[in-house]
Amino acid sequence: MEIYFDNAATTRPFPEVMEEMTKVALNDYGNPSSKHMKGVEAENHIRRAKEIIASAVKCKEKEIVFTSGATESNNMAIFGGVRAKKRAGKHIITSAMEHPSVREPFLRLEQEGYDVTFLPVDKRGIVDLQELRNSLREDTVLVSVMHVNNETGIIEPVKEIGEIIKEYNQDIYFHVDAVQAFGKVEVIPKNIKADLLSVSAHKFHGPKGTGFLYIRDGVRILPLLEGGGQQNKLRSGTENVPGIAGMGKAVEMIAREYAEKKEELKALREYFISGLSGIEGVTVNGGGPDVQSPHIVSATVDGIRSEVLLHALEEKGIFVSSGSACSSNKPGLSFVLTAMGLSGEAADSTIRFSFSYSSTKEEADICTDALKELVPTLRMFVRK
Repeated sequence: MEIYFDNAATTRPFPEVMEEMTKVALNDYGNPSSKHMKGVEAENHIRRAKEIIASAVKCKEKEIVFTSGATESNNMAIFGGVRAKKRAGKHIITSAMEHPSVREPFLRLEQEGYDVTFLPVDKRGIVDLQELRNSLREDTVLVSVMHVNNETGIIEPVKEIGEIIKEYNQDIYFHVDAVQAFGKVEVIPKNIKADLLSVSAHKFHGPKGTGFLYIRDGVRILPLLEGGGQQNKLRSGTENVPGIAGMGKAVEMIAREYAEKKEELKALREYFISGLSGIEGVTVNGGGPDVQSPHIVSATVDGIRSEVLLHALEEKGIFVSSGSACSSNKPGLSFVLTAMGLSGEAADSTIRFSFSYSSTKEEADICTDALKELVPTLRMFVRK
């Protein structure tokens, strides 16, 4: 039996998504910019996907721009937003535990002469709101804080963050990386005063290589790509019509099941944590259910390197992660966990379990039983 508990890295596409993509790729293969009927057929799929997404996040259709996924959406929001406001100032703010596709653009902008503030977080991983208030300045042009952390599942207080920013200065752009949030917690940009919001399809059973960026009506950003001027000149390049149609189908299915499945995920997470509680030396990171996304459990297993435990579980057909898949090819400890105050040894002994709508209690039992068997054995041979 194969158990896949690495859904924060990517999810298996819904069969209906693959069927939709195959149908569109084979039948409606025209270029959506073409004026003939094959082009119109392709463009209709883009329009339909925009309708579905706009309905799901309660925004205008023109506020949705399709991208290749989270990295492009985040880069587009940050570089595009900051460079559009370069005359207003060169101070930008983010948190100490953002995804690399946010953190790295901030570091690049710092090299280019921007003044960057990295907000500290508490031991749960929640941004210090008073530090945010203290950090806002007349020359602040953009603040970027993720909705749900990809390593720990902690839910940042984005509604409060948005209110603080806009009370200080309505013109400061607020960007939210909602990649881990969409489909697990409510994502309504206007409710959190977000000007820019990023989403990636493969995190909620859609296709890889597809995502979108919400850009609030009236917000001006500069495009990353120049070319044919597609999508109101914001994202040139022929649209990935099958991918966009597949993402639309995934959003439609998620929106239909969200209320029920969210509660099931929440119950599964608590059930899994209760199973971990019986294993000596295992600590769950983050906060309680009220500040925690229902699909992620971050657990530190004392005395065992995460990579060792990961491969031991893999031999039993259980797939988990030692952290963010997008930073797994970079050496060093997780800056997310160290920002929360974990020691180097603890950070190096942390495993991430992440669930999907199809995960079950039976799978959770098998995983915790495997851990109860493996952990004592591995401790006998590791870190003597």
